[in-house]
Amino acid sequence: MALVRTAILLAGMTAIFGVVGLTIGGESGLVIALVIAAGMNLFAFWSSDKMVLRMHNAREVSAAEAPDFVELVADLAENADLPLPRVYIIDTDQPNAFATGRNPQNAAVAATTGLLRRLSREEIAGVMAHELAHIKNRDTLLMTITATLAGAIGVLTNFAFFFRGGRDNPLGYIGLLATIILAPLAAAIVQMAISRTREYEADRVGAEICRQPLWLASALQKIQRFAAGIDMDSAERSPATAHMFIINPLHAFSHDKLFSTHPPTEIRIAKLREMAGEVQRGPWA
Repeated sequence: MALVRTAILLAGMTAIFGVVGLTIGGESGLVIALVIAAGMNLFAFWSSDKMVLRMHNAREVSAAEAPDFVELVADLAENADLPLPRVYIIDTDQPNAFATGRNPQNAAVAATTGLLRRLSREEIAGVMAHELAHIKNRDTLLMTITATLAGAIGVLTNFAFFFRGGRDNPLGYIGLLATIILAPLAAAIVQMAISRTREYEADRVGAEICRQPLWLASALQKIQRFAAGIDMDSAERSPATAHMFIINPLHAFSHDKLFSTHPPTEIRIAKLREMAGEVQRGPWA
């Protein structure tokens, strides 16, 4: 099923590339855009995780450099029956985290220094269990490819505006304007659809991995509160990666539910608390 979702995503993003290429240069622009899209798809599959980590200036840490954090991730990975992912730290005060990688054997998790400093060990365990759930569910390939291609679509639409669609533009200036507006919006809708559904599932599986749903619920509540008042400069520079984080790191449109890349935090917390009640009652209740 993960391969089917990935194929549908690649097809949709490639189609958006094609429309923008058609706007820029007609049939020749369409062909060039499709060639670029094919190259981007290949690049995204093999290298998008490294690119996303570089976007956020993430640095890899070893057990010698961050023994408590790496040991915690290792214990959770064992609970999840996963190989130990590479562990990264992002130097920013906003508490947040994400996972990336094309498969569990080539995965990485990243947490901010704000997360490690502001949350308890139990809450950090809940967050990292959520990120490992994304790896276990094979969401990371889908989410990372989406981030890479959405960013590329934004760059391509800027070219469309710069070249005014070129002489061969069959859609005219109205079509050009529509493309500049709708292409990034279409990419954003794909991001939202993927992120919202996968976050709920990662919350559920993450709670099972750390075996304490309330740890993650408490973490989400804290991260939401801190993130609302602390900027993450790397995320603001690369908004196409926002859907990868456990909580939306952006302040733009942060209160606009229509354009949110994440489901409402209060609903996520309610579901986790409900899950905790079910765990406490047990199957015999």
